[in-house]
Amino acid sequence: MGRLSGKIAIVTGAGRGIGRATAKRFAAEGAKVAVLSLTPANIDAVVVDIEAAGGAALGVPCDVSDADQIKAAVNKVVAAYGGIDILVNNAFDPSVVFSSVIDLSVEQLQRNFDMGPIAYLRMMQACYPHLKASGEGRVINFGSAAGISALLPYAPYGMAKEAVRALTRMAAREWGPDKITVNNMLPVADTWGAAETNAPPPPNALARFGSPEEDIAPVVLFLASQDARFITGYSLTPDGGMIIDSGR
Repeated sequence: MGRLSGKIAIVTGAGRGIGRATAKRFAAEGAKVAVLSLTPANIDAVVVDIEAAGGAALGVPCDVSDADQIKAAVNKVVAAYGGIDILVNNAFDPSVVFSSVIDLSVEQLQRNFDMGPIAYLRMMQACYPHLKASGEGRVINFGSAAGISALLPYAPYGMAKEAVRALTRMAAREWGPDKITVNNMLPVADTWGAAETNAPPPPNALARFGSPEEDIAPVVLFLASQDARFITGYSLTPDGGMIIDSGR
């Protein structure tokens, strides 16, 4: 028996990087996984990999900055699988994350919020009835060490990701009576090929980027599993020691 046998999970931004690694790890542990991404080719590749390994996956194209697409995606998952037990909010737009404070436009900041806390809120609201019906719902939101550590030049990204952390804490308290846990992930991972481009190591204690497959996805799995049933409102930091205790 896998650690997620019988569970139904939605993973956004599942076409690449941490989202892809998480979707594949969940499926390997027995979950039926809805693979949400903006890029159909990426979705298809992940679904093929999961099915080839004997897992169950449903590909769902979705722009999480569009409220109507979120509702349609959630409805499609429920129609196919009958419910939702786990929601992983991971999708983001990497093209808009860089700016200094002095040069930051409201339009760029708005895009970060549309793809971050606003998209996560809408996805959480759409999934809420099903997570409640599950009796042991799990929400795992992706924040970032960028906001906590004031990492430059990530001003819009850090601001949006800190709003995600606030949303997570509020929902954890509000949804606790519904037996839904809501937690944050604050990873430091190589999702853009830093190892291949000889990029300098991050300023963390282990002096390396995390692997989405080996270092990050297992922690997401922990939060989704019964092992984390008594953890909620928390920011878990698989970051190689970048922020040590400051994010807790």
